[in-house]
Amino acid sequence: MLRVRAPATSANLGSGFDTFGVALDRPSDVVAVEKADRTSIEVSGVGARFIPEDPEQNTVGAVADALDAPARISIEKGVRPASGLGSSAASAAAAAVALNELYEREKSREELVPIAAEGEAVVSGDAHADNVAPSILGGFTIARDDGVTRLDADISLVVCLPELVISTRDARQVVPEQARMPAVVETVRNAATLTAGIARSDPTLVGRGMDDPVVTPARAELIDGYEQVRRAAFDAGASGVTISGAGPGILAVCPDGTQRDIALATIETFADAGIEARAFQTAIGSGATLL
Repeated sequence: MLRVRAPATSANLGSGFDTFGVALDRPSDVVAVEKADRTSIEVSGVGARFIPEDPEQNTVGAVADALDAPARISIEKGVRPASGLGSSAASAAAAAVALNELYEREKSREELVPIAAEGEAVVSGDAHADNVAPSILGGFTIARDDGVTRLDADISLVVCLPELVISTRDARQVVPEQARMPAVVETVRNAATLTAGIARSDPTLVGRGMDDPVVTPARAELIDGYEQVRRAAFDAGASGVTISGAGPGILAVCPDGTQRDIALATIETFADAGIEARAFQTAIGSGATLL
C-alpha cells in the first residue's frame, strides 16, 4: 500500500481565472492505493457522503484509467467538497502521484498534471489544471495548455469557508462570455502585478494584483455576505481579498502579524449575517507528498 497527501489549493487568485493557483499548507486529502484487478473506491472524512464511490463518477477513477493502474483506493477527505479549495483536485493529485509510484509508470510530476486534470473533468466538465497543478507541484503555478510554470513564495494566507455550497458547474455558468477592453487591460495589469508579488514574496503586491473586474463580481453574487466579509478582511489588515476558486471560500492575503485578526474578522462577519464559517490560517505550501 502507498499513501499520498495532497494539499488543498486556491485557484484564480482573482485576476488569473483558469490560470493561477497556489497550494495551501492546510487542509489536505490523503489517498491510499493498493494494486487490484479493477478499481474500487472508498471515501471517508469531510463531506464523504456527498462524494460518489463509483469509479466512473469519481475523479480518482479517471486518473486510474488514464494511468492504466487499477487499484483499491481509499480517500480520506480533509478538503470539503464544494468549498472552492480544490477538493476534487486534491484527491486526483494524490491518486496520480500514488498510482504513478505504485505501478512504476515513471512519469514526472509535470506529466502527471494533465492526467490529474482529466480527473477534474469528471466534476467540472472541463480538464482545467489550475487546481491540480499546485496540488501536485506545490507553490504558485501558472497553468497553460502547453505546460505549467511554477514559482515558490513565502506568503501567509487566510481562507474563510462559510457553510454555503456552490457547485463548480453553477459558478462557471455565471462567468461572462465577453469583457470590454478596459476590463481586459485592468485584468492583465493586475495579473502581472500579482505574479511580480509572488516572485518577490511581497504580500502587498500580491494583494494589489488580485482585483478582477470580470469574473469575481459575477461569482460574488452567489455568496451571501461576500462584500461585507471582504471589507472586514481589509479592515483587519488584509492586502488582498478574493473568492477562492469557484467559491464559497474567501481567500485573504496577510501581511506579517495580521493572520489571526483577519481570520476572526471573516468568521465574525459571516456570523453577523447568520452564516456559520471556519477559517484556516495557512500559507503557500508544498505539493503532493508520499507518506
